[in-house]
Amino acid sequence: MREAVCLLERNRIHRALSRPNLLLGADRELVLVTGLATVILIFVVLTVYSALIGLAGWVLAMGILRHMAKEDPLMRKVYLRHIRYRRIYRPTSTPWRKG
Repeated sequence: MREAVCLLERNRIHRALSRPNLLLGADRELVLVTGLATVILIFVVLTVYSALIGLAGWVLAMGILRHMAKEDPLMRKVYLRHIRYRRIYRPTSTPWRKG
C-alpha cells in the first residue's frame, strides 16, 4: 500500500499587510483630525494663550489616543460599529414577514 503524503504549503504574509494603519502610535484618522483642530485653534485665534492651550490639548489627546491604540488598534472601528447596533432586534427573520 502506498501512503499519501500531504505537505502543507507555506506562504509568507508581509508584516505591513497585517498591521493596523497607525500614525505616531495612534489611529491615523484621529491623529490627523486632532492635529487639524489644533492648527485651526492656534492660527484662527492667534494669541499666545491659544497656542499654549492648543499644544497642551494636542499632547493630552495624543496621550489618550496612543493609550487607546495600545489597548486595541481597531478600537475606533469597533466603537463605530457598536453605535450602529440597535437596542432591540425583533425576533423575526425579516422586517417584511407577516405574522
